[in-house]
Amino acid sequence: LRHVAEKLESASVITNRHLFVILARYREDHKKIKTGEYEFFAQYTPEKILDMLVKGKVKLHKITVPEGLNIREISAVVEKAGFGSRENFIKLATDPDFIKSLEIENIQAGSLEGYLFPETYFFPSGTDQKKIISSMVDRFNKVFIQQWRDASQQLGFSLHQIVILASIIEKETANSAERPLISSVFHNRLKRGMRLESDPTVIYGIADFNGNITKKDLLAVTPYNTYAISGLPAGPIANPGKLSLQAAVFPEKSDFIFFVSKNDTTHHFSSTLKEHNLAVRKYQLKR
Repeated sequence: LRHVAEKLESASVITNRHLFVILARYREDHKKIKTGEYEFFAQYTPEKILDMLVKGKVKLHKITVPEGLNIREISAVVEKAGFGSRENFIKLATDPDFIKSLEIENIQAGSLEGYLFPETYFFPSGTDQKKIISSMVDRFNKVFIQQWRDASQQLGFSLHQIVILASIIEKETANSAERPLISSVFHNRLKRGMRLESDPTVIYGIADFNGNITKKDLLAVTPYNTYAISGLPAGPIANPGKLSLQAAVFPEKSDFIFFVSKNDTTHHFSSTLKEHNLAVRKYQLKR
């Protein structure tokens, strides 16, 4: 208690360390002070400061994970926030034993890609990365409610398959209103046995992608290249947000099997190859 009081006085948080010690002993709080990093303001009274120390109201640091980031990108966000190295984060997120310790329904994946829910989190300084990852997975489990799990089964999809599909939807459009339509295209293609032909899946399978997809990339057979393989890719390609997960479970009813970017954050949807080719000429080739 004496050392704490001295530290507070030297930081000008309190004006008299002796009175602070007397206050703590009078309230019988002298053995209840919690360790940690605290943030105090000039208007705080000694009573309020002591309350914070006793209750352990430590300073929380923010980690904001945007929708659509992959594990490597999230690891960089966590490292930048001061919570350990990106290498250790990736190691944990791909550790089979750690993954098994988390409550994810029937997950057989080799990584937590897709289950690190995008959100703003607050953690005390020094929080272990296992706790951070567990919090992200817990948030995923809270968002993906039982109704969605039941609806997924009715569609004939496992939870993991829905997460894979949601991750593709997330990367295909930033326009939230379009996500159920994008989802309908992929659902329709899967029902017809058509390849998904999604550029973001190709990109995910390329090591050190330089920003340009080539014809060689589209032809390369990888577990993630949906131009070269049928069905869903080997795993999620990003960590989807709530709207993309919901869209994957509840697609819009449509006959669309194609879409092309209109270069204004929206897409043109088509039911036939002829209509799609016309849309490509109009929006991509400018003819």
